Amino acid sequence: MKRWWIQPLVRLLAAMSLPFVVPAVITGFIWALPGDPASLICPPHICGGTEALADRWNLNDGAIHFFLGWMSDAVRLDFGNSWRLHQGLPVLELLQTAIPATLSLIGIAAFMLIAGAVAATKGWLPRQIDPFLRVVGLVPALVLALAGAAFIELTFGFGSFSEGGRLARLLTGAAVLGFADGAFTGAALGSRATFELEANQRYVGMAVLRGESTQANTFPNVAPALIGQMRARIIHLLSGAVVVEVVLRIDGIGSLLWGGTLRQDFGVVLAAGTLFAVVSAGLLLLQAVLEAMVAIHVRRAPDGVRTDTPAEVCG
Repeated sequence: MKRWWIQPLVRLLAAMSLPFVVPAVITGFIWALPGDPASLICPPHICGGTEALADRWNLNDGAIHFFLGWMSDAVRLDFGNSWRLHQGLPVLELLQTAIPATLSLIGIAAFMLIAGAVAATKGWLPRQIDPFLRVVGLVPALVLALAGAAFIELTFGFGSFSEGGRLARLLTGAAVLGFADGAFTGAALGSRATFELEANQRYVGMAVLRGESTQANTFPNVAPALIGQMRARIIHLLSGAVVVEVVLRIDGIGSLLWGGTLRQDFGVVLAAGTLFAVVSAGLLLLQAVLEAMVAIHVRRAPDGVRTDTPAEVCG
């Protein structure tokens, strides 16, 4: 019997490690740069008292000491203050301000992908538009974001940062995320192809002859693959959000991460990067739980229904 629990367990372990691995990698990158971190953030010929700044930012005792101290504070949701981007402001306050915009952006785009997947598998999305979707899917997020930014400026002008303008930026950004880089195309056509491939299996034909529905038999077996694909696409949306937020000037986590990187505000970069890692870990954990539930359900299925799940397809 296949050990169905191995992949969910691996995902669980990965989910537990990600929030620690990502800030560790960022910390290692900071110390890998030429010169000491305090001098990089505030050069001595510009800032006086670099040693005092290093002591205040806990940068004077090496990477490991800094990482352990930062993680100890981060567990208590204390990310310190911004070093340069918004100097002196608590990083947690910056995150709390930015999170709603990014959640809305990703949420709307993810809804588009789920709706596209459902519409394609139900046959509501006509196959005649498949070539169009494939062409749209070739356009990168940066190009669509620039086009969206131009549309906002031409439409709203000086009112582009009014309430209506901000809403338009958010909806345009979500549309860019949803369609750019093949996100919607992959969700719709990929889900349809997965169902159709499984529907060609012999057990499905036997089930249909018994009067059972095709989707009732195929869904438990394709669910792990679909779950994995959707998790990967949401991670893709998170990555694309950085480009979209910067180009469309949406004040979200991606924009905060980009600004912190440009200004070498590593306190902000660490917090924003760790937040992305926590979200990714949460999605991995959700995938592991859903995969385990599907595997248990399939193994309790009646005779004649397949008891193997193609979880390895998830990647």
